[in-house]
Amino acid sequence: MTTEVILTGTGVPHPSPGRAGAGTFVRSGEVRLQFDAGRATALRLVDAGTHPTHLDALFLTHHHSDHVQDVADVTMSRWLHQQVSPTGPLVIVCPEGPTARFVRRMLEPYEDDIAVRTGHTGALPPHFELITFTVGGDPSEVWQSEDGTVCVDAVAVHHEPVQVAVAYRIRTPDGIVVVSGDTRVCDEVAQLAAAADVLVHEACRTTALAAAIAGTVFETIFSYHADTLALGSMAEQAGVRHLVLTHLIPAPDNEAAVLEFESDVRQGGYRGRVTVGADLARIIVGEGVG
Repeated sequence: MTTEVILTGTGVPHPSPGRAGAGTFVRSGEVRLQFDAGRATALRLVDAGTHPTHLDALFLTHHHSDHVQDVADVTMSRWLHQQVSPTGPLVIVCPEGPTARFVRRMLEPYEDDIAVRTGHTGALPPHFELITFTVGGDPSEVWQSEDGTVCVDAVAVHHEPVQVAVAYRIRTPDGIVVVSGDTRVCDEVAQLAAAADVLVHEACRTTALAAAIAGTVFETIFSYHADTLALGSMAEQAGVRHLVLTHLIPAPDNEAAVLEFESDVRQGGYRGRVTVGADLARIIVGEGVG
């Protein structure tokens, strides 16, 4: 069995060339999981060789638009493909609260479209299976694959003023993958990622750009994201083997800017393997790690 991680989107709310909205795909054997669904996730999944019909579950970290913009598209794309490949409803897993409320309402703008399609073809309307959980400060299991080989844990993280945001840990036969969602560097993620094989973590160059953003709105925005220097320190102390940076703030547009992200986490003390994320980057769990 091989577990792989594919970045389906490394962007942020501001559109950036070549970077779709936030998303991480994890496949372990025949179990296929998507974490967050920012803009163009459905297309990136197809680019990566996986159709929305193949997903076992979609997990959401929080309700910010850049993490949920494509949830409806993933759901509708799966539904429209049912007559070709019957797979049943999409399982969506998220914390109870604003994210769950978004999911429950997300298809309302498509009601007229759905009515025409169902009336024309006789198909049943789209359906998803929503699994919610109450978030806590200690990791707890929120999902398990039918064969029991893959388990997903969740823990509350710090993305205030967002009150309900989570990170996920995926336990597979090959190792452990952690997806941070949006958060400051925090003890909760450090605990979740202890000795993880892969940590996919948002990254913001807060310290490096502190003087440039002082007194601007970006100082406020940067304050609830993960500073790259602090992230490097946390990942090293947690014993993370491979640190994958995503949701890059600001999005690098040349090789020098990419290297600055790696330099930051190295300055923070991280000595493991680093990948500065690009869309469709593929990481094999355990590969290249001594």
